[in-house]
Amino acid sequence: MGTVGRADRFYEEQVLDRLNARMKEFVARQEMFFLATADSRGECDSTFRAGPPGFLRVLDDATLAYPEYRGNGVMASLGNIRENPHIGMLMIDFSQDRIGLHVNGRAQLVTDDTMRQRIPDLPVDPVPGRRPCMWVQVDVEEAYIHCSKHIPRLVGAPLRQNTNGTAPSAADGEQAWGTDDAKRKGGDYFGAAAQDRGLAPR
Repeated sequence: MGTVGRADRFYEEQVLDRLNARMKEFVARQEMFFLATADSRGECDSTFRAGPPGFLRVLDDATLAYPEYRGNGVMASLGNIRENPHIGMLMIDFSQDRIGLHVNGRAQLVTDDTMRQRIPDLPVDPVPGRRPCMWVQVDVEEAYIHCSKHIPRLVGAPLRQNTNGTAPSAADGEQAWGTDDAKRKGGDYFGAAAQDRGLAPR
């Protein structure tokens, strides 16, 4: 498509094999990222990870780690990583700088106990749904910009406070981190289970 020169320039000028100082600062303030994995046959899966700022840890300029919280039990991403360690991560700042960062690398699974031995100052999150079952450690192979050209501006809703000054809870209709309540997790939002039982149109 006639873009070889532009692509060559991009690889020469923008693609690093480690995180520079600005990238490390950017990673450390993220509250979410998108994750791509593939199994040994190359069949892909994409997903989303989120947590409080700092949940995605910069261990050094060539290593990241993020917690795996309790999920739906399918373990699609972890299963793929066991078969194929290559992963892609995309972090996007939708509200402040409207810029993104790609990190591609090799991942390995690390138990929470092992990670805490390596990093003694890891906090213990008071929210049960944000207590790691496992960590994914990522050795950075490529780090590069995702330009702002097509990133929409999205601004997070302000955090509500109850009249007594406490944060809203599940009782106030807020979504609970790590809940196992099927309805509060979204239930059969897309009607797949109902369709399978013949209770919804195909």
